[in-house]
Amino acid sequence: MRTTSPLSFKNINRLAIPALLTGIAEPILSATDAAVVGNIEINPTEALAAVGIVGSFLSALIWVLGQTRSALQAIIAQYYGAGKIDEIKNLPAQAVYLNIILSILILGGTLPFINGIFSLYNAQDLILEYCVEYYGIRVWGFPLTLLTFAIFGIFRGLQNTFWPMVVAIIGALLNIGLDFALVYGIADWLPEMGLRGAAYASLIAQAVMALLSLILLFWKTDISLKLRFPINPELYRLIGMALNLFVRTIALNLALYLANSFATDYGPSFIAAQTILINIWLFSSFFIDGYAAAGNILAGRLLGAKDYDGLWQLSKKVSLYGVGVSIFLMVVGMLFYEPLGLIFSKEPAVIARYSAIFFIIILMQPINAIAFIFDGIFKGMGEMKYLRNVLLLATFFGFVPAIFIGDYFGLELYSIWIAFSVWMLIRGVALILKFRKRFKPKVSEAI
Repeated sequence: MRTTSPLSFKNINRLAIPALLTGIAEPILSATDAAVVGNIEINPTEALAAVGIVGSFLSALIWVLGQTRSALQAIIAQYYGAGKIDEIKNLPAQAVYLNIILSILILGGTLPFINGIFSLYNAQDLILEYCVEYYGIRVWGFPLTLLTFAIFGIFRGLQNTFWPMVVAIIGALLNIGLDFALVYGIADWLPEMGLRGAAYASLIAQAVMALLSLILLFWKTDISLKLRFPINPELYRLIGMALNLFVRTIALNLALYLANSFATDYGPSFIAAQTILINIWLFSSFFIDGYAAAGNILAGRLLGAKDYDGLWQLSKKVSLYGVGVSIFLMVVGMLFYEPLGLIFSKEPAVIARYSAIFFIIILMQPINAIAFIFDGIFKGMGEMKYLRNVLLLATFFGFVPAIFIGDYFGLELYSIWIAFSVWMLIRGVALILKFRKRFKPKVSEAI
């Protein structure tokens, strides 16, 4: 149902809060694996390092191919805003099947080369062995995750973030329960499985989420996943948008790859600490991303309706809310940084390296908020080409020089997180300037 005031505090939070909960549920799947595995009795540092490396690589694959979700969501939202949703009834099924085909190709293309892939992350000896074991199980959930993401995109395009939240929370809770049961075992009833148990826990959770997403799509919407021809003309625009996001995400994952590669090269305690830091950073990022998602959903709707005053107000409101959330996260981080680290590892060397860097994570929060908010708005407007160019600029002229310069001067983990800070600052500034240039002239004098 349409609301009479899409920019009201109530409506923005109706979209943002479920999206926020959905967002933080996603990194919980990886963070839980890391926290549980980091506390096993045998080789916990190496196991934690392997979870971090594999998690980074899988995130790269999911983010690269999961961009059809953002493109599909933007197109559906724009047609929803224009009152022409019937014109794209066959588009979601075509997009979903495209995603499934691509995911199967990627799965088949990586499995024969997993030793070589993780060697590129500087994984060696026991860490490499653990990476191969963990990835060989978790990768089978890859097509299931992409299917779930595509369905989430359909719901969000229809201005509904509630049901994706339900699915994500169920998946996260199931993953947590299975992690403890399968990794540590249950008395004499279920044997301890260690790292393999964490992988199976994630795989089962992903399967349940995909099944629930399908059930809810058929139950709560009129969208059919029956493949119908001819090809919807918007599929070509979707593919173009997804390709721009594909290039963008390759640049994004280059940054994540370099961060993990450098940290692994510094030693096991460094990559273990980096795994903790990146999981907390991703958790806080997805937390802020709730309001970015609201901006994404409403920006597509307002652009479809050609409501430029509404777009301008939207940018101001969601930015304010996002910065407010970031300040809350800063306070929580300052108060609880030590207990947060101890959730993942009790190794003194790991915690010492983590604690030395954590202040950068805290200071980054407002910068992250602005960058993510405007990133969401631009995705909702379908401005994928500009988002691609910004990410390329931020990565190759910000992150890469910063991390290599920091490494040259022996800054180790500091160089990684200084590079991330530069990266996010460039992204935020570039998006704000572009938005103002494009929409300020179109806003009425009253605004």
